[in-house]
Amino acid sequence: MAELRPSGAPGPTAPPAPGPTAPPAFASLFPPGLHAIYGECRRLYPDQPNPLQVTAIVKYWLGGPDPLDYVSMYRNVGSPSANIPEHWHYISFGLSDLYGDNRVHEFTGTDGPSGFGFELTFRLKRETGESAPPTWPAELMQGLARYVFQSENTFCSGDHVSWHSPLDNSESRIQHMLLTEDPQMQPVQTPFGVVTFLQIVGVCTEELHSAQQWNGQGILELLRTVPIAGGPWLITDMRRGETIFEIDPHLQERVDKGIETDGSNLSGVSAKCAWDDLSRPPEDDEDSRSICIGTQPRRLSGKDTEQIRETLRRGLEINSKPVLPPINPQRQNGLAHDRAPSRKDSLESDSSTAIIPHELIRTRQLESVHLKFNQESGALIPLCLRGRLLHGRHFTYKSITGDMAITFVSTGVEGAFATEEHPYAAHGPWLQRPPSCELPSRPVCSPSCVHSFLVISQRGNFCSWQLTIPRGNLILLTEEFVEKMLEDLEDLTSPEEFKLPKEYSWPEKKLKVSILPDVVFDSPLH
Repeated sequence: MAELRPSGAPGPTAPPAPGPTAPPAFASLFPPGLHAIYGECRRLYPDQPNPLQVTAIVKYWLGGPDPLDYVSMYRNVGSPSANIPEHWHYISFGLSDLYGDNRVHEFTGTDGPSGFGFELTFRLKRETGESAPPTWPAELMQGLARYVFQSENTFCSGDHVSWHSPLDNSESRIQHMLLTEDPQMQPVQTPFGVVTFLQIVGVCTEELHSAQQWNGQGILELLRTVPIAGGPWLITDMRRGETIFEIDPHLQERVDKGIETDGSNLSGVSAKCAWDDLSRPPEDDEDSRSICIGTQPRRLSGKDTEQIRETLRRGLEINSKPVLPPINPQRQNGLAHDRAPSRKDSLESDSSTAIIPHELIRTRQLESVHLKFNQESGALIPLCLRGRLLHGRHFTYKSITGDMAITFVSTGVEGAFATEEHPYAAHGPWLQRPPSCELPSRPVCSPSCVHSFLVISQRGNFCSWQLTIPRGNLILLTEEFVEKMLEDLEDLTSPEEFKLPKEYSWPEKKLKVSILPDVVFDSPLH
């Protein structure tokens, strides 16, 4: 719960900043981390020393539900000559360490990041005659902050958030988000570390899909070229009724060329998925929760193994509890608002999955495999094949209904268990699937791949998990077979014409893929 009030931030004539010579009262009111960010705000808005502010009534560190202590709201006049309209500028306080006394964030020194290392910003186009900023963006920022605190995953520029609902609960087409560096806010060195500022950018569904298929930075650059879709400062206009591809159809050609040249930076999603081993009796379900697919009788390289393990570890947590509630209060009913554990607590907490030494997990060969996806996750299979595997990269589906992961891996990320003689091998609930592709000259994955796991397959919710052991099975695919799969799965790209259930089968490869209704994955069997 929050209230709207003037911030009371110290202005140009305010008493000195907290420090050795500052009066104790001001040191208490304006802790050093908070004061440092206020300083950057005052640099941009010297004429607005006391902006309107949404503040958490009960602070997070006192057991309140909202991680952000404050969200300040400034009026930015823009620059008409540069196609930058007047807008409201929202700035969060709380993802970084404001206090330095371990009440929220563990203090780790001044050289590294402060808290999570960033604060969120948002720029909303000001409507004609609007005298005060809308407060719904503060609720949006609180939702993203809850995800960060509860999952311990941080955001990076180029990340995208699948929200599946108008950001302001209207009928707007702006229903998802990209993240980028704020064009005006400069990194701040606080007494507790460095703080950068990541700006939320509202986008349409078609723009989100293009970011998934290509990369977020590419779509952000296109948005900057279209004034009514964001312009140079990427200002969100909730009344925008057209996508950038409807405004300028030539932009789709740039995206298609980018996908062909660069592939996709999306390295995984949380999804409704499952698999069956068709080569064993149904009642024998030991180790039958996932698959890994490989091409060579070689072990994963150290770099690739660590990258996948880190992706799974940082991107996700074992439970699938929704931690990012939608803004609509009616849709938040029943969600717990208990304070999230600290980073230290989360590393020490008990897990429902026992940690088993990797060498004790039995590996076995499979003859035939059946992969199952819901419609939303199945629609990403072409992206996985074309945008990732054919570019020598990996892609992971992590089940939100169980501790199972399916990772598709190219030969650029060498397989560990499958061979040409035994193309299917099971090794616990981690699934990899590398087709035979040329090893690219560029790195297998960009640094943003880990953060690309922030794309979520459930409406309005983030789901996160942690896979404690690298287990799974492997399936060998040739590049020619990948091309055939892309041809056969072409109708997955037209969901409006899709009827469930849908099955695809390649008997010669002993592989089957089914696209099933969501309700199937809600069954305890999955």
